[in-house]
Amino acid sequence: MAEVKIDRMDRKILETLQAEGRLSNVELADRVALSPSPCLRRVRRLEDDGVIAGYRAVLDRGAVGLGLTVFVEIKAGKHSRENAARLSKGIADMPEVVSCHIVSGTADFLAEIVVPDLAAYEHFMLDRLLALPTVEDVRSYFAIRTLKTAAPLPLGHLG
Repeated sequence: MAEVKIDRMDRKILETLQAEGRLSNVELADRVALSPSPCLRRVRRLEDDGVIAGYRAVLDRGAVGLGLTVFVEIKAGKHSRENAARLSKGIADMPEVVSCHIVSGTADFLAEIVVPDLAAYEHFMLDRLLALPTVEDVRSYFAIRTLKTAAPLPLGHLG
């Protein structure tokens, strides 16, 4: 996707929405010192351009019974474009995987897994993750405590 031209006002809108996505257009316009109609046009343009990818509620993992976060390095064997695509799709289709990145280094993928407890992770790893095609090695890192999560993106370099 091509980089979208974002000015100072767009940046203020994006920073405000990242902090508080449930604002009405009138509240948002007031916060960024813009009248409602131009504010709504800017938000719609940012949505249409794909800068604003969506809106969602951020849940407390513990409150919904997901008390274990595991970061998993996944190494693939038999490297090929087709195998990478199949493995990528398999990982992306698992609801326990809340984020995943193709990385450089000793692993090919770095995934963030969220499950209720250690027994659930054991089941996930043995019965689902290791069953994916071409998975050669898995290394798990258990989160002891979360210091920061779902933070707003730093937009200081824009506008």
